[in-house]
Amino acid sequence: MQSPSGESVRIDKWLWAARFFKTRTLAAAAVNGGKVHLNGARVKPSRGVKPGDRLAILRGEDRYEVEIVQLSERRGPATAAQALYAENEAARQARETRAQERRFERAGAVAPAQRPDKHARRRIRQLRGHD
Repeated sequence: MQSPSGESVRIDKWLWAARFFKTRTLAAAAVNGGKVHLNGARVKPSRGVKPGDRLAILRGEDRYEVEIVQLSERRGPATAAQALYAENEAARQARETRAQERRFERAGAVAPAQRPDKHARRRIRQLRGHD
């Protein structure tokens, strides 16, 4: 899965190959939208990345901080994609903690009210005197 040029790969291609985004279009949109920073700076999708570069990726509510280990222009299996980068351990722990907090919040949340069914509508009409 090594890059043919060996020196740099477009950032949108690398993000797609590393499986951070499902399509290159989504990866390019995230880079254009300021959701991806290369070595602390905002970049364009055509910017080249090389091993040793640091990326900060904001995807939904999750924030990834990774260092590029290998380059690839081709998308492969997930295990090969994970070998392309090394994730910052502190950022990974923080992301997992936030994900767990979101799960707990969802578990305690009240389900949204449902629309009344046929029988409930009849009772509502009776109570309002529209029988």
